[in-house]
Amino acid sequence: QVNLEESGGGSVQSGGSLTLSCAASGVTFSSYCMGWFRQAPGKKREGVAILDNYPQHPDGQRRYADSVKGRFTISLDSVKKETYLQMTGLNAEDTAIYYCALDPWACSPTSEAVLENGGAHMDYWGKGTQVTISS
Repeated sequence: QVNLEESGGGSVQSGGSLTLSCAASGVTFSSYCMGWFRQAPGKKREGVAILDNYPQHPDGQRRYADSVKGRFTISLDSVKKETYLQMTGLNAEDTAIYYCALDPWACSPTSEAVLENGGAHMDYWGKGTQVTISS
């Protein structure tokens, strides 16, 4: 049974930084599609960052929502099976509950599609961590 647990959320002032972590346990497959998603009050869930470490993508295919490009960075420690989301230049629009999600083997059909559909078909989800940005 795959289990995902997010940590690192909190409250910071506008312009500040946070790094979220997602620890995965029970993962038996050698590659996967990892993603960070967020949901703000009254809004639908949206994709923030995706990483596909399928072997044919040795550099790790990454995709970002336009709203976070240049500010957020997704990374993976494949030994620890932990995924990180480094967030800088935070603003009030980044306030949301952030979730990590995982799909075995590779992003399907593409990492771009997973980002755009808000992870609608991702198999495993964490419970989320709150990020609040104050002005």
